[in-house]
Amino acid sequence: MMHTVQIGGEIRAGHVGAASVVETIIARLAADGLAQGGLNAVTQLLPDRARAEAALIDAATAAGHNPGVLAGVPYGVKDLFDVAGLPTTAGSAIYADAGPAAADAVALQRLRKAGAVLVATLNMDEFAYGFATINATYGTTRNPHDRARLAGGSSGGSAAAVAAGMLPFSLGSDTNGSIRVPASLCGVYGLKPTHGSLPMAGVFPFAESFDDVGPFARSVADLRCVWDVLRGAAVADAAPPYRLARLGGRFAENLDPDQSAAIAAIAGDAPVIDLPDIARARSAAFLITAYEGGTLHRAALARDAMAFDSATRDRLIAGALVPRKLYDAAQAFRADFCARIDACIADFDVLIAPSAPCVAPLIDDPTIRIDGEMRPARSDLGIHTQSISFAGLPALAVPLLRPGRLPLGLQLIGRRGGEAALFGFAAMLEAQGVIGFSAPESFEPEPFEPGPFTGDSA
Repeated sequence: MMHTVQIGGEIRAGHVGAASVVETIIARLAADGLAQGGLNAVTQLLPDRARAEAALIDAATAAGHNPGVLAGVPYGVKDLFDVAGLPTTAGSAIYADAGPAAADAVALQRLRKAGAVLVATLNMDEFAYGFATINATYGTTRNPHDRARLAGGSSGGSAAAVAAGMLPFSLGSDTNGSIRVPASLCGVYGLKPTHGSLPMAGVFPFAESFDDVGPFARSVADLRCVWDVLRGAAVADAAPPYRLARLGGRFAENLDPDQSAAIAAIAGDAPVIDLPDIARARSAAFLITAYEGGTLHRAALARDAMAFDSATRDRLIAGALVPRKLYDAAQAFRADFCARIDACIADFDVLIAPSAPCVAPLIDDPTIRIDGEMRPARSDLGIHTQSISFAGLPALAVPLLRPGRLPLGLQLIGRRGGEAALFGFAAMLEAQGVIGFSAPESFEPEPFEPGPFTGDSA
């Protein structure tokens, strides 16, 4: 199984052509990825654009030029990134006939400059409002490990395509857990960065107070590589030892016993931290999300509310009715909460907690057990992620290594700007065999036949 960094190196070395790689990926996505068939991970294939970009990479390589660290690596994006020439639908039929984007989102521009090749847009919950990727227009994205189960959301198409071996990496967005939840359920790596640290220009908003973009990949090194490109500059590695803590309180409740055991094993005798006011933080996050989402879509709701997905519509209408005074109070609480959290974790590099609270729920019964009650997965899969977004902290979703079993994940949480320590610690756990990608039975490794890998990553 080849990874993002390897593919780029092989293409730069001339061992395999970008055009050949792209054709293989396009065929695979068409066969099993398209919405309303197979995994329902893909909303639109972009073969003409992908072939044109791949041809430029091969021409640059043939001329002796370095096309970039991601030379010829195919990828897909959640269907809320601006793609030049296409309407930005944000997973909704409402904007299917909107005017085309004039330019790519800045994140896509940076990836293209590094040589990556965009091949598809990927399924999501409408307007990113949900943790399930149940979409009235494009269908429900299925989990590659068990197609009777949810992939999670709202970036479910992005996670599922990577987990299934259809793409080496992808982009999603995370407002309250929309990268970390599907990464956990699909068994891949995903990064929610420090809030505001990656470019959001050209990304359809959900709740701008929390919205961030981030990558999915099948290894720590691949995720780190894409993060460096998205940032626009590499960050120095953070050297061990890493100061660890495990999160207690609500983070020690509503999780799978295997997650609890893994956290105990990883954390050892590290201290347990109970972050203050977690329940209030999650309530305030719900309120701010609802208000900002409802405000954003107020005019469209007034014009034609019935055009919205019914599950999205009702929540947006409720948000549009939230008084501004309550929103302001929630934002004031958030400012105080963030200051207290920053002080509470100042002496630690990595906080360990569960990501999604369980394995992927069944599509036919999309509920999960929270506090002894069966609750809707679409709203409650983010019970452990939402307050971390509220605090604006970086969080790296990592899959526990459990071949042949449904995926479970943890999140490694850092101080603001502390992503390098998260990547360093995750790389240690990966090398120890504690975390790692476990391929689903249907996984098809990239059928490229390159020569010996040169190791070149320049």
